[in-house]
Amino acid sequence: MTREDILDAAAHIFSQKGFHATSMQDIADAVSLQKSSLYHHISSKQEILLALLDKALDLLIERIGDVVIQPLTPDQKLRLSMITYLETLLERKDLAAILLLEHRSLDSNLRARHTPRRDRLEMLWKDMISEGIEQQVFNYNDPGFVTRSILGMLNWTITWYRPDGPLDPTSIAEGYADLIMSGIIRKNSSS
Repeated sequence: MTREDILDAAAHIFSQKGFHATSMQDIADAVSLQKSSLYHHISSKQEILLALLDKALDLLIERIGDVVIQPLTPDQKLRLSMITYLETLLERKDLAAILLLEHRSLDSNLRARHTPRRDRLEMLWKDMISEGIEQQVFNYNDPGFVTRSILGMLNWTITWYRPDGPLDPTSIAEGYADLIMSGIIRKNSSS
């Protein structure tokens, strides 16, 4: 039994039952350990939550970071980042649910350790938007607002997406990118 096995089991249980409804006994049972043996690997449920939040953010930072360094135009980077981000969330839905829905359950002292990592992910997006503004590719002059708007759309998808539905993650992200970059008003509209 490894720490990673425990974290994977906890991620699944947290995403199904929620952080507060999950007990250390639930996690111990899922990995076939005695509760006392679980404490040899993990000191607390809060430690597990922080580790899962870090794991989710590290994965997203790595994948979005890989897109940002590519020699692409700002609109190409944004589109590819949206696809990459959404595919990652939906590929790791347990982790995504914890990141997006359970981060508020983190104790304040651990939240202070979590926040810089979350801010680093957000900064990748803000920098990407800022680059597009500077190059006059994007015309909205508030990178923070644009970033939060994009992440809000992408993040909310985990609540309604179904793998057997009519759209795959790439198609959904492409649709979001089209919406963000083109809007919904026809260019020759009379309004």
